[in-house]
Amino acid sequence: MKAENSLNRRNFVKSASVALAGVTILPRHVLGGKGFIAPSDKLNVAAIGIGGMGKGNIAALAPTENIVALCDIDQAYAAPVFEKYPNAKRWKDYRKMLEEQKDIDAVIIATPDHQHAVQTSTAMKLGKHVYVQKPLTVSVWEARELAKLAKDNPKIVTQMGNQGHSSDDARSIVEWIADGAIGKVKEVHVWTNRPIWPQGIPAPTDTMAVPATLDWELFLGPAPYRPYHSAYTPFKWRGWVDYGVGALGDMGAHLIDHPYWALGLTAPISVEGSASAWGRNDPKGPAQTYPVASMVTYEFATSDKKNPKITMTWYDGGILPPKPLEFGDEPVPKGGGVLYIGTKGKLFHETYGSKPRLLPKEKMDAYKKPAQTLPRVGMSHERNWAEACKGNGKANCPFEYAGPLNETMLLGVVSLYKQGTKLNWDANSMQFTNAPELNQYIKRDYRTGWAM
Repeated sequence: MKAENSLNRRNFVKSASVALAGVTILPRHVLGGKGFIAPSDKLNVAAIGIGGMGKGNIAALAPTENIVALCDIDQAYAAPVFEKYPNAKRWKDYRKMLEEQKDIDAVIIATPDHQHAVQTSTAMKLGKHVYVQKPLTVSVWEARELAKLAKDNPKIVTQMGNQGHSSDDARSIVEWIADGAIGKVKEVHVWTNRPIWPQGIPAPTDTMAVPATLDWELFLGPAPYRPYHSAYTPFKWRGWVDYGVGALGDMGAHLIDHPYWALGLTAPISVEGSASAWGRNDPKGPAQTYPVASMVTYEFATSDKKNPKITMTWYDGGILPPKPLEFGDEPVPKGGGVLYIGTKGKLFHETYGSKPRLLPKEKMDAYKKPAQTLPRVGMSHERNWAEACKGNGKANCPFEYAGPLNETMLLGVVSLYKQGTKLNWDANSMQFTNAPELNQYIKRDYRTGWAM
């Protein structure tokens, strides 16, 4: 990285740290005095990474909030979004945007996974509310750090972008499980149709010129340097170890979320993975891309002496769980879902927690649904966050919850580095007690000039 960029980054981190050093951190819109904006008025929102999922996040907020700044390192890929919001100031470097544009209250982050933690911490240290796409981070250490940063700064509203968490169906699942609709849950099976991008492949060995509209240095950010190639971006980055966390990192926040919430799970006590081959350029060299297919089994401890453990098994890459008899002639949905197996029956729902139903159909038809104990959101996940930023209610998936959920997902990814071994996890020390060689994957190193 160029020396001047590194120096700018150090100065920026220093100024951000100073912003956190005051007694109280308040966003601009609650400070009062000249320029005061009442909590019921519009929020000034900036977005980083707008060409992909970010454009949907922006669209969900545009009718009710001010979109004041847009930032993307690929000006061509993001061009339609820039053009749609002509009044928003355009940026390429999020650091300059956050440092120079003073009217920003809140930030949406929808960049490749490896950028999430660095960008989120930077925004939070400047007192900005943050909505960050799932996965929250690419390492357990980053997830732990962001959760701590959020806890230390309770006036900053945080939200992870797993939109199914705000759905009515998600709340029904929690209520039915609590009602004992299927008795005590003993095991859970979770599956997805991902990956839908290249995985299990080596890194390209040829070179390509960087497109004039793309800032490759900013794309790499904290990741190790490698020459540009179209195999990495856009969208295809998710399968590369340096930039994403594969199928489990992509969809775990949408699928594992519901059993994690409904069953009141915390950190797993063990995790065991198996998978197809990692993508490597050398059989003994570093992994370049994630396996095409994997299966991960977690164990969670419970306080129930009769049911002291709950197992949860994850499947991706076309692997499906055993078909329950209650499905009858219906095949196991290849698109993904969650199956809960309890002492008194089974519950199934699709991805994002949608269309929950008890099995068999006769059990669902006869079930008297319990009274609602969880409030329905009545708005999008993004709007829920924006309203919370303005003092209207609370965010549904703050880092307090999203951090531990994200850690659980990532432990499954790490387990694939030592397949066929039941790995014992100590959440307090953030270590695998019987496989210390895997602890190197709990935290990633950053390139010089980049830090949380």
